[in-house]
Amino acid sequence: MIRPHDERHLVSRIGWLRAAVLGANDGIVSTASLILGVAASGAERQALLVAGAAGLVAGAMSMAAGEYVSVSSQADTEAADLARERAELAADPVHEHAELAAIYEERGVDAVTAKEVARQMMAKDALGAHARDELHLNDTTAAQPVLAAMASALMFTGGAFLPLLLAAILPMGLMVTGTAAGSILFLALLGALGARAGGAAMGKPVLRVVVWGALAMAATAGIGRLVGTAV
Repeated sequence: MIRPHDERHLVSRIGWLRAAVLGANDGIVSTASLILGVAASGAERQALLVAGAAGLVAGAMSMAAGEYVSVSSQADTEAADLARERAELAADPVHEHAELAAIYEERGVDAVTAKEVARQMMAKDALGAHARDELHLNDTTAAQPVLAAMASALMFTGGAFLPLLLAAILPMGLMVTGTAAGSILFLALLGALGARAGGAAMGKPVLRVVVWGALAMAATAGIGRLVGTAV
């Protein structure tokens, strides 16, 4: 008896994992950068907290809207391609059978077997076969706008809360260095968790988020200091 294929591959996480890592990373970097920029200008704690809280709300809504719009565009494209394929199957099934068989031949299947496989696949689910093998669409990679938007917004909020918490509890004398150091630590942990969830080695993901996050915070703090000095 053939056992059902029940392996769970990590690629199934790619949709929500990308949105979650992007949201959390952006939450930490943008909020920490905002707080550091305001702190470097010489502002008081209240101004830091107001700026950080406003950045959290605005950023979470922006991430949700951006993810929803972009992933919805992907979903619209996928739906259009499926509709076109459905029409082509209805208009010329013989050509579509030959097209599917040719795809299998390109993957190494001999011509006779490829034609038979294409016939059987189309007999069971013609549109599904062409969606998978011609359009490269499947349930794992299908666009999910609502899920992407929710994941990004929630993870942005979680990421932004961390530097905001630092701004609330750190002494003002340690605000810039403490927020920067703490946020870089949070970014390193995020890179490690994202790599672990995706089954990848941790070195490069951690280095990527730390380097780019540190550059963003340094640039914003520098601008804040320049503006504060000028004013």
